[in-house]
Amino acid sequence: MSAAEFFQPLVKLLPPETAHRAAILGLKLAPPPAARRPDLRLAVAAFGLDFPNPLGLAAGFDKNAEVPGAMLRLGFGFVEVGTLTPRPQAGNARPRLFRLPEDGAVINRFGFNNEGYERALRRLERRPAGLVGVNVGANKDAADRIADYALGVKTFAPVADYLTINVSSPNTPGLRDLQRREALDALVARAVEARDQSAPLRPLLVKIAPDLTDHELDDVFAVALARGVDGLIVSNTTIARPASLRSPHRGEAGGLSGRPLFAPSTRLLARARLALGGRVALIGCGGVADTESALAKIEAGADLVQLYTGLALRGVGVVGEILDGLARTVEARGVASVAALTGTRAREWAQA
Repeated sequence: MSAAEFFQPLVKLLPPETAHRAAILGLKLAPPPAARRPDLRLAVAAFGLDFPNPLGLAAGFDKNAEVPGAMLRLGFGFVEVGTLTPRPQAGNARPRLFRLPEDGAVINRFGFNNEGYERALRRLERRPAGLVGVNVGANKDAADRIADYALGVKTFAPVADYLTINVSSPNTPGLRDLQRREALDALVARAVEARDQSAPLRPLLVKIAPDLTDHELDDVFAVALARGVDGLIVSNTTIARPASLRSPHRGEAGGLSGRPLFAPSTRLLARARLALGGRVALIGCGGVADTESALAKIEAGADLVQLYTGLALRGVGVVGEILDGLARTVEARGVASVAALTGTRAREWAQA
């Protein structure tokens, strides 16, 4: 049993945000043992990178790039750190993280709390081997939010394997307005320009909300294709509150993640697969908590998948469980690799 597995039950007894911080500190003090040998059947190629497996850690867990190496040692094929903003900011007032165990969900309204670009950059300059993406955002009080994103791309291009523009957090007022076609086009144009002036040339992704209308989603696709975006992450947390929620915290403001997000985000993912036809790589995120949900994302059209809430609620053992399950599925289906399953149920999911 690893130190992370030993302390998991104790961490769950703490208030949610305290538990999150304790988990980070624990991983720094007692990193997990080396990850297992990769299963070649789980290898995936996407946006010019070779991933040892399709399971990644979503942004939000390691906001300040403190433990990417430790998370890779758990078996993740890639880790995304952030969201980071140019200047440090405290985020929204506490409490701002709520467990909804009855619903397999979490609500957060952090508001991009982080230590800023400078400290994260210093950490990433000495990061271990493995694929690490950097998720960048804008300061809440920024006079020019687009300039913040361009600066993030320029700052982290030398140390990131890919870069993600986060315009879909519901916890920074007005941020989601940047997904509107004219604003998104201007933002992506500046980000691509900053990326193209940096070395080495890094893949550029955009993380979108699950609450977009059909028209707004079509606008995102159009901008992604026109500007040469390398990938979309589908999706961030939702501001919707399904009637099925039972937790007393269901009315808290913020972004809802976990099981209630799975179906709507997977439908959106399938729509993206059908509309883009593989021209833009897709990362499926939202409600991944076991092999079944990870496989569904892949079949709906994801090249890669990410989780965070599933890890928080189920513990570090979920990583190996999902990877073992995907390997068994590849064998049972008689295909050469997990990549052969991508998009095989996209039409079904798009109509679900």
